[in-house]
Amino acid sequence: MFERFTKDARDVVKGAYAHADRAGERSVGAEHLLLALLDREGSRGSFALAAMGLAEKREAVRQALREARRRAGLTRADADALAELGIDVSEIVARVEQTHGVGAMAGDPGDGRWWSGRRPSFARSGKDVLERSLRIALAHRDRYIGDEHLLLALTVLPGAPAEVLADHGVTYASVTRVLYGGGEAKAG
Repeated sequence: MFERFTKDARDVVKGAYAHADRAGERSVGAEHLLLALLDREGSRGSFALAAMGLAEKREAVRQALREARRRAGLTRADADALAELGIDVSEIVARVEQTHGVGAMAGDPGDGRWWSGRRPSFARSGKDVLERSLRIALAHRDRYIGDEHLLLALTVLPGAPAEVLADHGVTYASVTRVLYGGGEAKAG
């Protein structure tokens, strides 16, 4: 599948590996792909993010992803649903972190020494983004998968990255308008 990726899309995947590796994580998830997209400049995906004002809000997005990771990736909708059942996710996170340290629910390996040097594999969420990006590229009749398709996939797949993007006004519809037309600037 990677032979169909543009250089920009391959660079996002490499950046996602780097984010996961620096964090000492075993696998590359959707959040790592979003972090790598935020690092990009001069690509269609970065153009779309900048056109929607996300370039200036990168740190807020990173912070929101860190908070979701502390909740073991639960979205606010997940936390709200659990709250209706009488389960306070904030309290659970606080108790787990009190006993096991900050980041314990995220599965952070501590100092990372036990994992250092091994290349992370793709988590299910990361694989889902790659697979959906192919479907999106085909639906738009694009021959290659670009970083813009990765961005579009991140907006439609359930989870913290989509929620964080939506909180900042980045949705499938808004990205599609920017990239493919419909009243806003079009990426070239």
